Amino acid sequence: MERTQVAIIGGGPAGMLLSHMLHLDGIDSVVLERQTRDHVLKRIRAGVLEYGTVKLLREVGLGERMEREGHAHDGTWIAWENRRPFLIDTKRHTGKQMWSFGQTAITEELYRVRARDGGRVIDDVRQVTLHDLTGERPWIGFERNDKTQRLECEFVAGCDGHHGVSRNGIPKERLRTFERAYPFGWLGIMSETPPLGDIMYAQHSRGFALASQRNPMLSRYYIQCDLATDPDEWPDERFWEELKLRFPPDIAHKIVTGPSVEKSIAPLRSFVSEPMSYGRLFLAGDSAHIVPPTGAKGLNLAVSDVYYLHRALIAQIKRSDGRYLERYSETALRRVWNAERLSWQLTQLLHVFPDDDDFTRRVRLDEFDYLQSSTAAQAALAEQYVGLPFE
Repeated sequence: MERTQVAIIGGGPAGMLLSHMLHLDGIDSVVLERQTRDHVLKRIRAGVLEYGTVKLLREVGLGERMEREGHAHDGTWIAWENRRPFLIDTKRHTGKQMWSFGQTAITEELYRVRARDGGRVIDDVRQVTLHDLTGERPWIGFERNDKTQRLECEFVAGCDGHHGVSRNGIPKERLRTFERAYPFGWLGIMSETPPLGDIMYAQHSRGFALASQRNPMLSRYYIQCDLATDPDEWPDERFWEELKLRFPPDIAHKIVTGPSVEKSIAPLRSFVSEPMSYGRLFLAGDSAHIVPPTGAKGLNLAVSDVYYLHRALIAQIKRSDGRYLERYSETALRRVWNAERLSWQLTQLLHVFPDDDDFTRRVRLDEFDYLQSSTAAQAALAEQYVGLPFE
């Protein structure tokens, strides 16, 4: 039997960031991760960071590598077919920059500092079960190395993703879910080539495309595809050819091609589970919500959840002030739903849907033209895209 103050299920960026921040305030935690550490550190994820995420990482001592390897930018471009490119200019309208820095690197840094500080991270666990969540002393059962173990705690943070066990700790009669599945996915590749100078969306009649970056010599590109697409049927040459067709010629010729080091299909969906708490269980990150990657909000929502949850746990444990814990779900969900709406709107604007008719295409084009011409619309989009301030 082990004991800790906060048991954290999930060793991804949400769980590890929460563990690190609790440590800075003298609160003990144990992280339980289903996968091996090697598997976690090799997962390829997005890396567009909101201003608030960058600020928080700096404040908790995780900014050095980001400053060294990441890239600040003033916004994201939209290259619309037969229209001049448009910049979602966050610097102009909000005074804030965003940052490109891969989630894999953030996770590596979190594991490094938790090891440095003696953090307890137990990986490769099986059969995780949650018990007594409404009692004074909840506990977690799990297996590791064919041995059954028990971890007692004061609070449980469910940071184990959409397919984890934490959300199932909330009784079904109390749980309400909202979901939207999109009729396409993104075929993405990673290449060890210099990226374009800026992140750029492309809206084209052939389908959406995206040029992104992880570091000065690691590029990430996507094209909209059918959900049944087989990556094996897309050799690198075919992918690069299709990608360039979806960008304006003057931009396409700047794309540096090369062998892919990773290739995969990402389905798009929107998902929210309410509430994000039950008894002494509190959900954070993908265990409670998923956004289509169009809005670059997934990792940033996980960080804001952790910010709210860390604040609430510190207030309760150190000052016996439970007000933040009581309001954690409603506070986090306000930001979640804003990000869901923005991601849904950008997905609707930039993609080609199977049932599009001429009316839909004309309305979509008018929406983009209005965005091009309206300073107020540009400011509203930039404010949401760069990330609303933490409450």
